[in-house]
Amino acid sequence: MDTLDKTDWDVLIVGTGLQQSLLALALSRSGKKILHIDENDYYGGAEAAFSLQEVESWVERVNKDPASAAFSQASFEKPTPAESDPPAPSLSPSRAYSLALNPQVIYARSALIQRLISSKVYRQLEFMAVGSWWVYSPSASAGDEDASDSSSESSKTSKLLKVPNGREDVFQNSELDFKAKRALMKFLRFITDYEEQTEVWDACRDQPFPTFLSEQFKVPVALHAPLLALTLSSASSSNTTTQYALPRVARHLRSIGTLGAGFGAIIPKWGGLSEISQVGCRASAVGGAVYVLGKGLGDISDDQTESQGAASGIKLCLKDGEAITAGWIVGESSPNQPSEPSCKTITIVSSPLTSLFPPIADEAPPPAAAIVFFPSGSLSIPDPPDDQQELPPVYINIHTSDTGECPRGQCVLYSSTSLAGERGFQLLHLATDALLSSVAETPPPTILCSTQYQQRAEATDDITPETPNDHVINFAPTPLNLAFDDSILDRVKPVWEKIMGEDTGDFLVFEDREAYADDDE
Repeated sequence: MDTLDKTDWDVLIVGTGLQQSLLALALSRSGKKILHIDENDYYGGAEAAFSLQEVESWVERVNKDPASAAFSQASFEKPTPAESDPPAPSLSPSRAYSLALNPQVIYARSALIQRLISSKVYRQLEFMAVGSWWVYSPSASAGDEDASDSSSESSKTSKLLKVPNGREDVFQNSELDFKAKRALMKFLRFITDYEEQTEVWDACRDQPFPTFLSEQFKVPVALHAPLLALTLSSASSSNTTTQYALPRVARHLRSIGTLGAGFGAIIPKWGGLSEISQVGCRASAVGGAVYVLGKGLGDISDDQTESQGAASGIKLCLKDGEAITAGWIVGESSPNQPSEPSCKTITIVSSPLTSLFPPIADEAPPPAAAIVFFPSGSLSIPDPPDDQQELPPVYINIHTSDTGECPRGQCVLYSSTSLAGERGFQLLHLATDALLSSVAETPPPTILCSTQYQQRAEATDDITPETPNDHVINFAPTPLNLAFDDSILDRVKPVWEKIMGEDTGDFLVFEDREAYADDDE
């Protein structure tokens, strides 16, 4: 389409992040005429996935205007391989990689999965199983089976301890004594229906989760870290409260077995949540939506929106000067109350890290992701922050080549911590080095390239979209959680209902546009 000004649009959606893409899908399939634009030349917004060349270009763009962006302090480093015979491992061509800015696991009981099924979008997606959770221990201690002892002198007693994946793992664990097993089983029985047992935890809701485990269930200190790992909390252990931890541990345990034996979480293939955004956009186009990348919206004056309503349409100007008319405008705001930025790194390593991906269970799919948790206090950096008693944890989400994000024989390490600034990056690099030295791989894994950046989110839990006036709506930025947050759907649905009015129907529930044979499912 050469020009857009010959059509009056029901809704103009700005940005192709997940929230906007889900809204466009819901509206286009509900009969609305949608124009969906993004000034970027890629889909996904803060959830985008890039090739190596695109990562380098993105880093340059971030550093040109760091003050107003959700991202800052980005850098890209590609070490020069040392000369050797045989040649040292090296990077593959740029397009062999699809690196996600904000990878998240999706729990099997997430409402997102049900919406992908009801909208029929799931047919264009492929998901991979998340396998084992691991806990880094700087010294040998009672726990589960380990991936490997460290080979380096500085951390030769460090281990990666496998987190028990349920009752069967607890009973089979020979390193746990009877008292520890009994305490852990008591807690696991409690967590299955903790909501009905408020007398056990309500008075302790603001108590640190490790304190609750010790006082209420006599869980040994050595088992606190594995349970904290399941919360995916970015806060230090002393700042992870009981009321925060309980629903998240329950989410993990209740999800196991829902989609298959032995696992409870999945990730989208080919680039994380960005793949869901792109598939949603393609499905919206089938419903009649028009997508234009590389085209942004110009400034909107108050007079423009106050003097015009949905009935007549709001006259707008795109950044290239093209004029359009739309009844509604939906975008995404910058953080109004920005939180402290989280530090993140993306590291490509020259090893499949096979020891971190043991089989999940009989008849289970091969795992394509694993999570390594570095508890508060397990790592130390020079000049730690004075305003904290302990450093926050680090999570490393490891993706195999089966995800389509890197070539065979390599892995992608996505690391994150809530500690900001240079000390945050120091902590992440220390965790990466500790991980690579704690696994037994031949030849030893080396770092092929790495990217680091800071990312900000909204500091408030309020999910209510901003409405500068009746026909302009701005979503709050998406959460930076390590697991998909179903509150995103709770943000999108009310906006869809508001635009649709009384003629809403069911949210993201669509009939097939064509007949599918059983083999197509």
